[in-house]
Amino acid sequence: PEKILEQAVDDMQQDLIQMRQAVAQAIATQKRTERQASQAQAAAEQWYRRAQLALSAGDDNLARDALTRRKSHQVTVTTMNAQLSQQAELVSKLKEELRTLEQKISEAKTKKNLYIARAQSAKASMKINEMLANVGTSSTLSAFEKMEDKVMELEARSEAMAELGSNQLDQKFAALEANDDVEAELAAMKANLIQGTDTPQLPSTQAE
Repeated sequence: PEKILEQAVDDMQQDLIQMRQAVAQAIATQKRTERQASQAQAAAEQWYRRAQLALSAGDDNLARDALTRRKSHQVTVTTMNAQLSQQAELVSKLKEELRTLEQKISEAKTKKNLYIARAQSAKASMKINEMLANVGTSSTLSAFEKMEDKVMELEARSEAMAELGSNQLDQKFAALEANDDVEAELAAMKANLIQGTDTPQLPSTQAE
């Protein structure tokens, strides 16, 4: 789409160049016609003055020739003025068409930039959606899930080992405490033997 829009704007720019050249040529023709009409008018006035001069000199034939030349220039002036009127209309029309084309080109450029921006935005959105869709089934997400499972397994093992270590520690202290009781009883028996007691007595217990 971008290339199509660029080509369309380029074509319109070429049309604009040709239109400007046509307007410039029409204006140049108009100015040239104006100069020719002005020159013809000046010549007609000059031949009229010459006719007056010839009449003053009493030369009717010369005056007649001067008026004939004046008439020819007057016809040229009339023709040039008619052409100028047509040329002025043409220039006005071409200028209006030029302004219209310039406006269309400006609008086309604005629309082109807008459409290109929208197309780029749509492409970016599609690419993001594709990436998001691929994330759900990609190996990357699967790797994270596997890593989470491993971490949870390690945490469970750590908790089990901590609990097992705690039990072993309790057992060691219980063994030490039992050993202390045996040593105390053994010491008591030795004391009784030293005192000459034949029959060692068991520790007394109080009945409830």
